[in-house]
Amino acid sequence: MTENRPISTAFRTLVIIPARGGSKGIPRKNLRALRGEPLISYVIRTALASRFRPDVYVSSEDDEILSIAEKLGATPHRRPRGLAEDETTLDAVVFEAFREITAGRLDAYDLVATIQPTSPLLRTASLDAAIEGLLASGDDTVISAIRDAHLTWTVNDGRFVPNYEERRNRQDLPPLFRETGGFLISRASVLTPDARIGDRVSLHLLTGGEAVDIDTLEDFNLCEWYLSRRHVLFVVSGYPEIGLGHVYNAITIATDLVKHDLTFLVDRRSKLALEILSGHHYAVTRQESGDLVEEITHLAPDVVINDVLDTSEDYVRALKKLGIKVINFEDLGPGALYADLVINAIYPERQIHPNHYFGHRYFCARTEFTLTAPKLVDGPVSRVLLTFGGTDLNNLTAKVLTAIHGYCQEHGISVDVVAGMGYQRFETLQRFAGVGVERNVANISDFMRRADIIFTSAGRTVFEIACIGTPAIVLAQNERELTHLFASEEHGFVHLGLGRDVEEATILQAFRELVEESGMREHMSRLMLEHDIRSGKDRVLRLLDQVIGGE
Repeated sequence: MTENRPISTAFRTLVIIPARGGSKGIPRKNLRALRGEPLISYVIRTALASRFRPDVYVSSEDDEILSIAEKLGATPHRRPRGLAEDETTLDAVVFEAFREITAGRLDAYDLVATIQPTSPLLRTASLDAAIEGLLASGDDTVISAIRDAHLTWTVNDGRFVPNYEERRNRQDLPPLFRETGGFLISRASVLTPDARIGDRVSLHLLTGGEAVDIDTLEDFNLCEWYLSRRHVLFVVSGYPEIGLGHVYNAITIATDLVKHDLTFLVDRRSKLALEILSGHHYAVTRQESGDLVEEITHLAPDVVINDVLDTSEDYVRALKKLGIKVINFEDLGPGALYADLVINAIYPERQIHPNHYFGHRYFCARTEFTLTAPKLVDGPVSRVLLTFGGTDLNNLTAKVLTAIHGYCQEHGISVDVVAGMGYQRFETLQRFAGVGVERNVANISDFMRRADIIFTSAGRTVFEIACIGTPAIVLAQNERELTHLFASEEHGFVHLGLGRDVEEATILQAFRELVEESGMREHMSRLMLEHDIRSGKDRVLRLLDQVIGGE
């Protein structure tokens, strides 16, 4: 049954926050600092921010709690010490405060809400929604709760017995709900010295941190985690013309940002990036309008991580104006000067700028590469791997096969091809007998370690190879890749230049030299492994934490 009167903030609402000074589990719990603020401050501010403009009282026998409550904007109510014992019920505490506050006029308020200070993550929006729901209904009471269906057991005649008839997945169990300490809101007319709950009760369900009720130090730590959590938005590009390196770099970083709320936004051209990110089960949307900043604003992130090639000054400054922290990867554009952090592992920077970090020390290798044992380079060459990135737009795979396939057959060398998700030229590989072709494998590090020589382009893959130490020949996909200085003889690679301009005879000659010179291959492997690429991600994550976690 629903009342006909309109919902109005004119309803008189009283909030009582019970906060005694004694706490055996956590001494002085209600004043204990949570991210630098006393615990009780959180619910006081939540209640005072309500659009229903309640009168907010703190009931305590403790002088310090009452003093701090008053400084925070609440009205102190001194509780009789007889109502501050361990066995005292909240019903008695709330009714005593209600009676004294109203001077016996029990109709002074329409609603009376109990909010416990042990629920610091309760949001004002949830409190207001519960009040609105109660006012719109014929119920007497609304209680905050969380869905809590589990496979539970009890004790019967000294033996453990299940509380269920059939084992099911949690989501298929009959619904059960557990009260939280967030709030209990009642119509004032139902309050008695022994009860705050009327006959008609509804539950307002909370999720996540709002449902945390601090009772132990572990609960405190959990709240600290929730309060340090940020909404991090990855803005990513990935399509055939630029490849998928940005996408896989973002995924690598996201895998380790476990404490934050992550979402992804890809630009309108990046249909392939959308497909990959969706396949990894991330929350991802694709740009719909021409105004990227407007779409970012709608998503309301605390931090934006751009992995989109170069950014403009206007774009980054617009994000900064919104109070968003900005982190850019592989950005040589004018916007990089205004970002809070820039990581350029692949592209060199000619000038030193604050908060800019560049070079191979900041490459973020996926876990499969950091866990793979280095390649032991010895013996003859028996296997070669061709892997040219996510799209291989210039089909360097077919070009290299044309150059080396005959030689490999003559010398009993096996050939593996690992193509990326965006590769579309498989028909050009069919004429090469005995070549193993895989697409978008999840364990490319194993292919790299099994190989004795690798052909690849000059993108992220060269850093991954350097984690393992397999000798490699590099052909750049485009002019921009020619600026990737790590893929050089100095770091253990044979770089032949821009792939589409390299003659097949040159490719074959470089390959034959490596096959025949085991000493050269061993030297290349040593040069790769001495750079400690495996530690790069840890360095980057420390830098990210300073920006994302900073106040």
